[in-house]
Amino acid sequence: MTVYLDHAATTPLRPEAREAWVRAHEVLGNPSSIHAAGQTARRLLEDARERVAALLDADPIEIVFTSGGTEAVNLALKGLWWARTPDSVAIVLPGGEHHATLDTVEWLTRVAGAEVRDVPLDEVGRITVSDFADAAPGAALATALVANNEVGALNDVAALAAAAAAAGVPLHVDAIAALGRVPVVFRGWRGEASGPTGLVALSVAAHKVGGPVGVGALVVSRHARIEPLLHGGGQQRGLRAGTQDVAGSVAFAVALEAAELERLREVERLRELSDRLIRGILETVPDAQILGPPSVGGPVTRLPGNVHVLFPGAAGETLLFLLDQAGIAVSTGSACQAGIAEPSHVVLALGRTPLEARQVLRFSLGRTSTPSDVDAVLGHLPAAVERARAASGVRTATRS
Repeated sequence: MTVYLDHAATTPLRPEAREAWVRAHEVLGNPSSIHAAGQTARRLLEDARERVAALLDADPIEIVFTSGGTEAVNLALKGLWWARTPDSVAIVLPGGEHHATLDTVEWLTRVAGAEVRDVPLDEVGRITVSDFADAAPGAALATALVANNEVGALNDVAALAAAAAAAGVPLHVDAIAALGRVPVVFRGWRGEASGPTGLVALSVAAHKVGGPVGVGALVVSRHARIEPLLHGGGQQRGLRAGTQDVAGSVAFAVALEAAELERLREVERLRELSDRLIRGILETVPDAQILGPPSVGGPVTRLPGNVHVLFPGAAGETLLFLLDQAGIAVSTGSACQAGIAEPSHVVLALGRTPLEARQVLRFSLGRTSTPSDVDAVLGHLPAAVERARAASGVRTATRS
């Protein structure tokens, strides 16, 4: 049986979400149709929209269901860019963003003439609010992660939103990695901002909380100025045309409710498991380095369940392969870059070298993780590190 410690990439479908998805599929009708069958489907869809909105501290009209987190990010960034004033060409882009954001911004620079204003991260992966505020004035838009998906650093979203509002710049935040682990409060983070600036868009994905893959949402403020990616029907305030996924939206709502109901209890459980894993790694591989904010003890400053480790002299890809052979699933970083052997751009943003950025593993625990999973990792990891170092010609002591 596989020990699955890659919940940051995707997490198992919840049984209640699966059941809700199947039941909703038994309802015949396009929610845009005006006959009885269509309106039955519409009621299911709008009920899901209301439930998701309540959990994200938003209004139902602000929820735009998408095909996932990547589409939500693309809609936010491209939509805000296309709606900008013509004299604004800069995008405020912190280091270490997810590739859904990086690749979208790269496309806008290459195709649409956007200019990037980089914002550095601090040594543990957080966005420095003062640097973000300095970069914001006159920009077309800004974007930021709620939580870094690799090293788990949590950002001060309310402060970033306030800085964007003070500069008169619309802000998108990517809450995909944070959903179900920390409170996601669109209205709370938006604060006193009014009009089309400050926090105006927030992206989430269902499969991060035990919902189905291929379902997500973009929270879009009713005050935002944003152009759609898709045309052909005018659904969802004209921001996302096309027949809406009723069953997927219902399953997302059910999964998100379940995740929120257990969140506080689960955060404490995952923190204990993560601390156990960190202590075991440092005992058995003494020169391993935990990246990101402190995890053991103290306040929660990183995603619960996130353990990001640098193993000097051991290639991350080799370690991943060796652990996979032992039935342990982990990752070297974002799953969206799977199969591409390149240094972690997040680790580079921390000021580490390209070599160090190839020597990392991310262990991400979730609701199915158990103490025996942690023990299995600790039982196989020292030998895997020794073999990986031997393969690269490095000899460093580990403890069995």
